[in-house]
Amino acid sequence: MDQPNILEAQKLTKVYEDGLCALDHVSFSVKAGEIFCLLGDNGAGKTTAINLFLGFLNPTEGTPFINGIDVTKDPLAAKQHVAYLSDVVMLYPNFTARQNLDFFARLGGRHNLKRDDYYNALRQVGLQEKAFEQRLKGFSKGMRQKVGLAIAIVKEAPAIILDEPTSGLDPKAANEFLAILHQLRAQGRAILISTHDIFRAKEISDTVGIMSEGKLLAVKTKAELEHENLEKLYLDYIQGKVAA
Repeated sequence: MDQPNILEAQKLTKVYEDGLCALDHVSFSVKAGEIFCLLGDNGAGKTTAINLFLGFLNPTEGTPFINGIDVTKDPLAAKQHVAYLSDVVMLYPNFTARQNLDFFARLGGRHNLKRDDYYNALRQVGLQEKAFEQRLKGFSKGMRQKVGLAIAIVKEAPAIILDEPTSGLDPKAANEFLAILHQLRAQGRAILISTHDIFRAKEISDTVGIMSEGKLLAVKTKAELEHENLEKLYLDYIQGKVAA
């Protein structure tokens, strides 16, 4: 049986007051248990699409849905079903890892969690136990990213959105991070990632959407990419050698 669409963009368009079209009638969906990568350079429209899903921007046309909820009509309800992790995780440096989880879980409406619940989430993302009660101001970026994912776990959101999540991580930390995403996918989460990293996109994704200048030029499944050189395919699309 097909999995339901958890994230869905229907002809999403964003035109700014100066006339810049940052997103041009973009449509795609992310199912439960799927990792979908938006692949493109800076300015391709990836972050704009994410901001529309999160309600940070209002679309000029089109509709973003989270778990069937129209974000433009009920943004607060929609946000209950999504967890967001940016390339620079905005957490509280003077809080410990566990205190950050407790704060954001309560902010998301979960008031019944115990210390062990937070510890279990931190174990799941591979944070060392000695760091559970340490303040974040001494954490590396990779450690902060793990805490951010642990927040997504305790929130129990069916959708997770990540903007350039492996940017600035060393290879070991990036591989650990992607392994955690595979675990979350296995739990049925719908995961949307924006990236310009072609290698990581092919490695982690079930589906890759190639973006350039606000347009979604192609959507390819893992099976379709199995015998493809994604770098060449990407360049062919953005250079107009392949019709979108």
